[in-house]
Amino acid sequence: MQLLPLASQPFTAPTDRDMLPSERREFVRTHRTCVFGYARRTDGPSMSIVYYIPTDVDELLVSTMGGRSKAKAIARSGKVSLCILDERWPFAYVQVYCDARVDTDPNLVVDVMMAVAGRMSGQPLPGEARPIVEGMAKDEGRVVIRCRPYSTFQQPPRHLHQNDQAERITHWITAAMPWDAGDPEGNTR
Repeated sequence: MQLLPLASQPFTAPTDRDMLPSERREFVRTHRTCVFGYARRTDGPSMSIVYYIPTDVDELLVSTMGGRSKAKAIARSGKVSLCILDERWPFAYVQVYCDARVDTDPNLVVDVMMAVAGRMSGQPLPGEARPIVEGMAKDEGRVVIRCRPYSTFQQPPRHLHQNDQAERITHWITAAMPWDAGDPEGNTR
């Protein structure tokens, strides 16, 4: 498994149609932030903004402390939702439903922490930072949540540039679809 590098250009969602299945996957692979959601024992779902790292085997990796509720919730249910965010206006998002598990492999933990730092700063961390990150990982009891997508839901971006455009805004119903769905025949980007 390889961690994918930060994309120089995140995929831009079309504004005139639903994303094709391949475009949904490209959107997820080329962005970096999401709302991480999971069921709590009481109250509504828990949600927090996190950086994630996509891999070449379509896993989405999230770093957290082993003692945090995210890791404990995974042990309970093994299901999470990641709402992948476009950081550009007008906002689009792709909701990704995942099976999840906690991984404690120290090398993976540090690899993911280094990749997250690179996404936060916009450039990879130098190799000499690894021992510092290793110390942080150990001190904080870090783990990796491995999220395997099985379904997606997409919301197209909408925006009014001026109030007299309201009658020209279109809306349509989109649907959840399997993560590995193929594009319909004859549909091109």
